[in-house]
Amino acid sequence: MPFGRRRNRIERSVRERGVPPEPQVRERDQEETTGPFDAADAPEDGVPRIDLGALRIPAVPGLELRVDVNAQQKVVGASLRAGDSLLQVSAFAAPRAGGIWEGVRADLATSASGQGGSLTEREGPFGPELFGFVQASPPPQPGQTAPAAPVRRAARFVGVDGPRWFLRGMISGPAAETPEAGAALEAAFRRIVVARGTEPMPVREQLPMTLPAQAAEQVAAQQAAARQRSGPTLDA
Repeated sequence: MPFGRRRNRIERSVRERGVPPEPQVRERDQEETTGPFDAADAPEDGVPRIDLGALRIPAVPGLELRVDVNAQQKVVGASLRAGDSLLQVSAFAAPRAGGIWEGVRADLATSASGQGGSLTEREGPFGPELFGFVQASPPPQPGQTAPAAPVRRAARFVGVDGPRWFLRGMISGPAAETPEAGAALEAAFRRIVVARGTEPMPVREQLPMTLPAQAAEQVAAQQAAARQRSGPTLDA
């Protein structure tokens, strides 16, 4: 006997006896979150978000979104800029049981120390985070032919373990130095939606990001124009 029909028969019998049926409420497997969000829990908050595939980045007035694309039009990074401050975000695959942020923190601190930086752990608005400074290369200036020497830059690493994903954010510049300066970028990080997908992936592998169709067409046109300006090439 189909379960659905049996259930309907029981509910009809209960109603005939004047007893209200049990409410059909599905309990959530996870606690409510204030963000960042999984795609299954994306809020209807009216915030426009730019769909980059695995990440949906909030479009916030005053914050500039930058998407890094390689020659194959593959998105390799995304960041939000607020003046001289920057929030760089990446999402990675995680196991079903347990998170990876604890291990990632240890690796980041070790890596920063080996490159002349220093990061220490503290409690932040998203839980444990790393705070200190890293050695970073300044952006190239017009007419600059050689890469500039790395400079010391204040940095914070925040992370959130989600269902089979891990979201990492690096806040650098003035926003990493005081809570007031970092409020806008923290709020943007909290509004990010992660679309993990169902495909199996190795733990810590970066979730794939894509460009929106219109942006992809613009990038393709820009790359084609650049190839035309450089002229034809000869194969050896």
